[in-house]
Amino acid sequence: MNADEIRRAYLDFMTERGHVIIPRSPLVPKDDPTTLFTGSGMQPLLPYLLGAQHPAGTRLADSQTCLRVQDIEEVGDNRHTTFFEMLGNWSLGDYFKQEQIPQVWTFLTAKVGLDPDRIYVSCFSGDPKNDIPKDEESARLWTGLFQEAGVSSAQVDVGTEEHAAAVGTGGARIAFYSKKNWWCRGGKAEDMPVGEPGGPDTEIFYLFPTVEHDPSFGEHCHQNCDCGRFIELGNSVFMEYRRTETGFEPLPKKNVDYGGGLARIAAAAMDSPDVFRIGLLWPIIERLQELSGRTYEDETVSMRVIADHLRGATFLAVDGVMPGNKAQGYVMRRLLRRAIRFAFDLGLEENFFPQIIPTIAKIYEAHYPEVGEHAEYVEKVLVKEEQAFRRTLRKGLKQLRAYRGTTVTGAELFVLYDTYGFPVELSTEEAGRQGIEVSETWRAEFDEHMTAQRERSQRSTTLHV
Repeated sequence: MNADEIRRAYLDFMTERGHVIIPRSPLVPKDDPTTLFTGSGMQPLLPYLLGAQHPAGTRLADSQTCLRVQDIEEVGDNRHTTFFEMLGNWSLGDYFKQEQIPQVWTFLTAKVGLDPDRIYVSCFSGDPKNDIPKDEESARLWTGLFQEAGVSSAQVDVGTEEHAAAVGTGGARIAFYSKKNWWCRGGKAEDMPVGEPGGPDTEIFYLFPTVEHDPSFGEHCHQNCDCGRFIELGNSVFMEYRRTETGFEPLPKKNVDYGGGLARIAAAAMDSPDVFRIGLLWPIIERLQELSGRTYEDETVSMRVIADHLRGATFLAVDGVMPGNKAQGYVMRRLLRRAIRFAFDLGLEENFFPQIIPTIAKIYEAHYPEVGEHAEYVEKVLVKEEQAFRRTLRKGLKQLRAYRGTTVTGAELFVLYDTYGFPVELSTEEAGRQGIEVSETWRAEFDEHMTAQRERSQRSTTLHV
């Protein structure tokens, strides 16, 4: 199955099980000033997970577009992207673990056709300090499913990821982790405010045996290892506790929040550890190969970065974001300028966005008609940014290279930002690529110059009122 088929099959599968399919929310959250972007499938549904009544009922499902810029520097490996789709289903006080775990298993194995012998999972090992028990129930459900499929179901409690990397799991099918498998908005149980809900989650991984473990990520590989041998396909959060003044108590209504990465499931379905080879990304890579005359094998990182960033910027433009110097516009500009910088490595020194954006629109317009409807507008917005940045890129790169053999300061990075339009993150990344040392105090120095510039601007505005 390809990605489009998997998305359709998932929504049909959930509809058959009484779920209402809800439309995607924009990448820019509505009425939520706490975050720049929709970064997970559950984010738009948080009010309902916290107790509000959803107008569509208690069983919901969707495919939600997401953007996580905290992963931007991870883009270039085999699985990280800033833009992605999450297949999600929710039970708002309806069913719980006994129905959720088997239905996810059935979808992945019976519908998508993944090999049960390559599926591994993790569960919550418990929190004795807060009197939260080990999630034995989820482990029992997984054990039964594995045994029915005729595969091993051994368990191991590893506690932390660091401990797992040090001692290994012995190949156990079910690994218990502590904080890694606890969900709450604050990240840690002890940081949760009174009244806040949270609970254990169980994550699903797919093993790619052809990928060799990289010991730089630890002596031993395990489910949550970052070497790429295991790829997380999704997780089910079981929201069943509420923080109290003295600890935790069971929620009167327990919720399920499932999110599965469409790209990663599609990659597993084609037995590829490389998510960029799926149908949602590979046509962009093919177009880059045609335009540059280079091969994906020789220019893997550059092509991955460009494909991911232009796809993300396209959806941002569809959802009304414009390149700028603040908030969402700044992130969009950073995505575009990183794409242009990596295009130089491919020899694409002239405007190439008009050759890529139609490819992206064609990939997505069937399921997201708004992408096709806004394709001309998106191209106009992105091409204008490309043209503006290319005029200064060569000068900025030349200036940065002049610092070879020295240590670049925050003041010099500010000049690159202020004069050449280089996002400071792009300057520090490029310095690393060029082997140029960056001052350990660059951030404080850069911020000092930014503050001074703002004060000058404010004084100038006041004088001209």
